Amino acid sequence: MADFFSSPLDHRLRKVPALVLLAALVALPWMLQAAGQDFYLGLATRVLIFGLAATSLNLVLGFGGLVSFGHAAFVGAGAYTVAILMQDGIASAWIAWPAAVLVSALLAAAIGAISLRTRGVYFIMITLAFAQMLYYVMTSLKAYGGEDGLSLMSKSLVAEAVDLGDERTFYLLTLAVCALAFLFVQRLLNARFGHTLQGLRENETRMAAIGFPVFRYRLAAFVLAGALAGVAGVLLVNQSGFVSPSLLDWHQSGLLLMMVILGGVGHLYGGLAGAAIFLLLEELLSGYTTHWKFVLGLVLLAVVLLAPNGVMSFRRRR
Repeated sequence: MADFFSSPLDHRLRKVPALVLLAALVALPWMLQAAGQDFYLGLATRVLIFGLAATSLNLVLGFGGLVSFGHAAFVGAGAYTVAILMQDGIASAWIAWPAAVLVSALLAAAIGAISLRTRGVYFIMITLAFAQMLYYVMTSLKAYGGEDGLSLMSKSLVAEAVDLGDERTFYLLTLAVCALAFLFVQRLLNARFGHTLQGLRENETRMAAIGFPVFRYRLAAFVLAGALAGVAGVLLVNQSGFVSPSLLDWHQSGLLLMMVILGGVGHLYGGLAGAAIFLLLEELLSGYTTHWKFVLGLVLLAVVLLAPNGVMSFRRRR
């Protein structure tokens, strides 16, 4: 009966596989400890964080049809906000984290309000230009580390009983935040807002002709994606304890774009799958050769040739 009322634009979250995956991820720290491979817990945390950042990019790229090449700016804005507030003595996560998300959202609103008045390659170039401007601004601000970056004096303070310095605690917190964000994106895509966004991707002219405010819907999606990227920045700076202008550079935006393409543009799991494959391949290949980027490039080329819409498209072919 549910399928009868579902839309082709819906992105169903299959409950049983999702709960099995979540249970496996919750149990991962203890499984790694039993196997004597605790080192990989940090890698798993990094996969979740980059999976969140890539999913936020997929919201505007895969479902909105907007190729943003400056998405790393919002990740960096979230990370820098936490680091700067920490430098000024504000370590509380209840203040710094919402502030970081707000800064990323406001930055996305400002960039989106201008960029979304363009289309195609002009949109790509203007988002890239804004991100590079922010990169050079942070490079020139010596009070916040300049090119050398800024180190966190400690982890953000969530509660007295919660020690984010403990790797297992931080992993579980990251997993909880990413799971909630992923569920939010899924619900958003299945709502009227998500259907409209995908309709704009398919035929903007027709959607405008029947009365949908194109600019407002796209700006809202751009701001939401920026806010989610800010959450990823908050988690990233707390994991590494450090932020530098390189986090805002176009290389990072290209990395996120590559993860989405690798996982599946416009697929609910695309960003997460792409981040997992990319970071695991990076970890695996770098252990065998210093020329791992060349091998990784060949793998990416093979994926693009065999599955033009990412590895998740294999699932659709069956």
